[in-house]
Amino acid sequence: MKQFVKLSKYILLTLVALFLVLFVIYILDVHITPPKVTNSKLQGEKRVEIGRDSYQLANNWLRKNNHGLWELYLEGDAYDRGTAFGKLAYNLNEQKEEAFINEIRNKVPSENFLNFLKYLVGWINRDLDDYIPVEYLLEIYGSSQSMADQFDFIGPKFHRILNYHAAHDIGHALQNMNLVGCTSFGVWDNQTDSTNILIGRNFDFYFGQEFAKDKIIAFVNPTHGYKFMSVTWACFSGVVSGMNEKGLTITLNSAKSDIPFKGKTPVSLIARQILQYASTIDEAYQIANAYESFVSETFLIGSKIDNKVGLIEKSQETTSLYYTDTSRMVVTNHFQSEDLVNTKENIEYRSEGVSDYRFKRVNDMLDSLHDINVNDVAYILRDRNGIKGDTLGMGNEKAINQLIAHHSVIFSPNDLKVWVSSAPYSLGTYVGYDLNKVFSGNFSDSLIVEADPFLSSDSYKKYEVFLKIKEQIQAYLIKGGEPFLTEDDIEIFVLSNPDSYLTYFYLGDYMKAIEQWDNAIKFYDIGLTMNIARTSELKHMEESLLYCRDKI
Repeated sequence: MKQFVKLSKYILLTLVALFLVLFVIYILDVHITPPKVTNSKLQGEKRVEIGRDSYQLANNWLRKNNHGLWELYLEGDAYDRGTAFGKLAYNLNEQKEEAFINEIRNKVPSENFLNFLKYLVGWINRDLDDYIPVEYLLEIYGSSQSMADQFDFIGPKFHRILNYHAAHDIGHALQNMNLVGCTSFGVWDNQTDSTNILIGRNFDFYFGQEFAKDKIIAFVNPTHGYKFMSVTWACFSGVVSGMNEKGLTITLNSAKSDIPFKGKTPVSLIARQILQYASTIDEAYQIANAYESFVSETFLIGSKIDNKVGLIEKSQETTSLYYTDTSRMVVTNHFQSEDLVNTKENIEYRSEGVSDYRFKRVNDMLDSLHDINVNDVAYILRDRNGIKGDTLGMGNEKAINQLIAHHSVIFSPNDLKVWVSSAPYSLGTYVGYDLNKVFSGNFSDSLIVEADPFLSSDSYKKYEVFLKIKEQIQAYLIKGGEPFLTEDDIEIFVLSNPDSYLTYFYLGDYMKAIEQWDNAIKFYDIGLTMNIARTSELKHMEESLLYCRDKI
């Protein structure tokens, strides 16, 4: 017995020692040193409120326009741009960080697992700063100086903001969270009313309703590189949708990735480098090819100089440049180039059915239109219907407009015009800017595409009800607790979106969780008759149905 106790103590001490060694290695290896700042013109400056929702810091400013969009102007070198961004938008950034953290807590309710994920992400991104150009490290570090103290328990400010720049990538890395399912397309030559390029995109990145608020249209005049505009959010230096003064545009669409074990360059910062320093598709490709990316991504590039659109497809091992043999390019979430179309991950993702479905729907709509103009592009981006009259219901991932978009954008590179959707999703007014005027100091937003009539319909009001109850069900399924849906709630939920499989998918899962097997079977049976987005969701409903039947 004594020998057993002695051996147990030895094993315990060994484990403790091993843990301490690993912890020290973690701390030393994960430590990220901020970049050195040689000088700063704005370090001691404070933002000045010059009107309602209007602020200034030296020549930099932030203001909210009449459509609820924030407009931002930044200039100067990297650190000063970041410092100005942080100081001007510090309250928006605090709200954004709170929304981000709350949504993570909604998805990961266990504090222990949350802490595990925090350290796992820290370990994956332990050398993240080695893969980011110094210019952007300085800009991001400048923004981090104005971050809220209340979230320091998560990590140092510079660490946090770097990881937020990789949030899109981390979502790929940790699990298939279905946060991103974007649609983009470009038309030119005989496809448009003027032969000019037109590009449309829905950025379907959804991380809760609070995160979707307060989007920012940034106009940036850097010391080096080209002036550009980007649709972004508070203190985010990456680019997901943007156009520069040379008429080069870029939009990001996620692609299926293998799980990485070490962070590399976030794709949004690769896109930023392209937007700031490329004027042609080939130059954009050379920049993309020079970086190792964290995850797989596609970059739709429009070019005034080339007068066409190209697609850069990037996996963790390969960067490919793809062109079509027509005057259109449609991009959803699968690879199309010869180099990447037959990869295991691409084939696996396409088998889900959503990406090819949206791809075909966009092409069908383009076939039905002639001499396409800006209003036509908005019409396509707002489409909620299925192929050949398919009924999808609201919120279906097969739809071009999934009613989750963080923002929607239309580019006209040849004349340097851009239209950005106001909230919500792609339904609000598209507010237009002429970058020829913007970069000459005239920030007029007089170019308008009217709001979608759907926004003022009873159907949209019902969708808002659907979304609220759906998110309550999702929270219950993750966190547990006391059952909360009444019979009236269930009836209201069904009537809010009766043609969507999602309504019955979530009701089935809810009833299964509270062990009301007959009701679960009823809702699964109804849902299985509808147009289900993913094959994995179909399989989940079929297996859940069998499980519930076995319980009776």
